[in-house]
Formats: sequence, structure tokens, C-alpha cells
Amino acid sequence: MNGVPWWFGRGVRALESAPLACVDPDGVVSRAIPFERVIGCAVYIGASTSEPGLVEHHTGDKLIIGEPAGGESERVQGLGQAMQQAGIEIAVSTAVRRDIWYKLMGNLTMNPLAAITGAPTDRLLADPLVRGFCSAAMHEAAAVGAQIGCAIDQQPEDRHAMTLKLGSIRPSMLQDVEAGRTLELDAIVSVVRELAQRVGIATPNIDALLGVTRLFARTRGLYPA
Repeated sequence: MNGVPWWFGRGVRALESAPLACVDPDGVVSRAIPFERVIGCAVYIGASTSEPGLVEHHTGDKLIIGEPAGGESERVQGLGQAMQQAGIEIAVSTAVRRDIWYKLMGNLTMNPLAAITGAPTDRLLADPLVRGFCSAAMHEAAAVGAQIGCAIDQQPEDRHAMTLKLGSIRPSMLQDVEAGRTLELDAIVSVVRELAQRVGIATPNIDALLGVTRLFARTRGLYPA
């Protein structure tokens, strides 16, 4: 539901040579699921699983859907209409890769920092040093996005203001720590570093965030060694 999907590099010249190892090791998923069958989606729904098979809805009901390669299509329009009839708020995008990257820009920092500190989003952003670190990492992610066709014009401080309007949020990665579940670190943080390396952009703040969170998770058995 969060982060970069396995198909994200398709159609991007700098990334076409190999699958994204962090989210599709050895290309297993890309061989099993034809790219032509995929419809991209960015999820803005707050939910949790208190027990196996039970999903509890908390906030939001918005999905952004679109063709992975961009543009418009009848199948996406048809899917959007069907989901709207089911009561889901749908936005049909002609650039869903950018929408996914935009969402990632917030999850990249808030999720792992909440996981390792135990603090909700409002407390993270109330600390000026943590807030500055988040901004620095987001600037690095924006530079990567600009190289892969996902340029984001919004500044980190504007994004922080939007996050604070949502109140005291306990991100999914923090919920996973509390429940003893494996962290979704690769799709949210590791893959950003991989993308940066493939397009030749230095990401020292993202690297540090990944290293600290990965070690934290491994010492608790929440990420494979």
C-alpha cells in the first residue's frame, strides 16, 4: 500500500536495464505479472489489521489510479466509475507514477522515524532537529524524482504543514513495530537509495535513515538479516 511498486522503473530509460532489486528480487514479480495488466494506485486510506482477516477502516476513502505508463485509458476510466459507484473517492491521474512518488516523499521519513522513536508524526515534526533531518532527506528524494520523471515542486516545509494538519498520526511502520510485524522498509526507504544509485545521486541523509532503521529492525527480528 505504501512505497515504490515493482513496476516503477518500466518506461524510464535510466532504470529499464534491470528490475528494482529491493522490491522485486531477481525479477520474480515482473516475470509473473505482465506489465500490461497493471493499473497504478496511490492509497489515501487509514486502516489497520487487528487480527488476521480483519481490516478496520479509520480515516479517508481516496484512491488515485492511473496507467503506469501515463496518459488516459478507457479501462482506468471504467474502473474509476465502478469504484465511485461503490462509494470510494476516486481520482483518475494521467501521471500516477508522480502521485506515488509524492506520497512516498512523506512516508520516506515519517514511517521509519516513527518506528525507531515510537513518536507520532506531530511529535516528530515538533523537534526542530528531526524536522530539519526530514527536510534534508526529502530534498534528496526530490532530486531523485526529478531524474526519473517524477518531479515534485512542493517544498518540504509545505509538506510538513500538510502532515501536521492530519493531527497525531501513528504511521504504519510504527504500528508494525508494536505488532511485531516485518517492516516495509525496502519499498519505502531501501528502494529510494537504489534508485538514487542508479541515476547517480548522492543521498547521505536517506542512507543514514536506512542504516539506522534497518539495524533497529534487525535487532528486533523485524527485518531479515
